Amino acid sequence: MSISKTWRSIEWIAFLLALTLAGCRHRHRIVPPIAVAPGYTETGIASWYGYPYHGRPAADGEIYDMEKMTAAHRTLPFNTWVRVENLNNARTVELRIIDRGPFVSHRIIDVSHAAAEALDMIGPGTARVRMVVIRAPEPVTAGTFAVQVGAYTDPQNAEAVRARMAARYGTARLVLRAGNPNVWRVLVGAETTEEGADGLAARIRDEIGEKNAFVVRLDS
Repeated sequence: MSISKTWRSIEWIAFLLALTLAGCRHRHRIVPPIAVAPGYTETGIASWYGYPYHGRPAADGEIYDMEKMTAAHRTLPFNTWVRVENLNNARTVELRIIDRGPFVSHRIIDVSHAAAEALDMIGPGTARVRMVVIRAPEPVTAGTFAVQVGAYTDPQNAEAVRARMAARYGTARLVLRAGNPNVWRVLVGAETTEEGADGLAARIRDEIGEKNAFVVRLDS
């Protein structure tokens, strides 16, 4: 075989190898989210919710009963069990995640009315807590993550913000949280990992100064 033919063969093999590696990179680019392992801990502010959400479907589809030991979290998979401790009085409860929230920045979990009573936080409305995952669901379905940049009672204001976010970041949607009054949440992006959404949230905070941007999980 001539030298020129040998080099052409080598170049062809290198080209096929590059295509294979590129295909591998493409296949591994999307990584489905996994359950948070038991022991995962967050510390921050908890709030509680009751009416007007009592008796309405929670985000997982079941009817929310504010007198059951349940809670809302922005990103934990449904049916994750957590232990919540009120750091002001050491009271603890074990709760099942069935809903999404809180949709107010600087809060980490929304607990039911019954849980709030057990934690002795009804009066203050909020408490500083430590939340620890004690049991994760099996199996965990893949999810998509977005960034909440605002919540509005006026749908026209919400749509104006959504349009600006979509023009700048490509994807933005409105999600209605029915209540009294109704609230329209503006969610930006559709990331396949929580880390990707964290990066988008950092961009939004840096580029448009929206300091209250935070990551939420989108459920089918």
